[in-house]
Amino acid sequence: MTTSHAIRRAALSAATACAALLLAACGADEHAGTHGAPAASVPAGAHNAADVAFAQGMIPHHRQALQMTRLASGHGASARVKALAARIEKGQAPEIRTMTGWLDSWGEKAPAAGMDHTHHDGMAGMSGMMSADDMTALEKSEGAEFDRKFLTLMIAHHQGAVEMAGTEKAQGRDGRAKRMADDVIAAQSPEIKEMKGLLGQK
Repeated sequence: MTTSHAIRRAALSAATACAALLLAACGADEHAGTHGAPAASVPAGAHNAADVAFAQGMIPHHRQALQMTRLASGHGASARVKALAARIEKGQAPEIRTMTGWLDSWGEKAPAAGMDHTHHDGMAGMSGMMSADDMTALEKSEGAEFDRKFLTLMIAHHQGAVEMAGTEKAQGRDGRAKRMADDVIAAQSPEIKEMKGLLGQK
């Protein structure tokens, strides 16, 4: 065998080995992707329609809750109801800002700010949302009657939020939105129990 022939054979063998290694690597990547390994993992910030619906629905839902809590200070509410209202406002106001930021980053429309309760009838089908009549009745109540109406309405409102959060957990994709859904359930479920206790319900 000549020297040049030996060199050509060695080069061909090296190329064949390299090609085999590349094919094996590609096969491994494809296999990993099929089973959810990092090669096919969901990109950071990926979202779906359920995430958008969660944010677009929960923002006005939270806003209505804040409208309700802000009535407590001027309607003779008890100290316990006022304290509860303050906690609700402290927890939900930052979440509105966070979800608005998500929608902006996703290129989706955020619900308009500054809606008064008369506009919420268009969202009456949303779980737990109060009607304009409900809100008017709350505004007209005082003292013990206010406490009773506030607690009754807010229990239903919280139950609606927990239901919406459960849907996001089951159908959503964005990790941040799913974590917020966990937070909503973790915060509002105990508050539902607390409010039922204040009403004397089991």
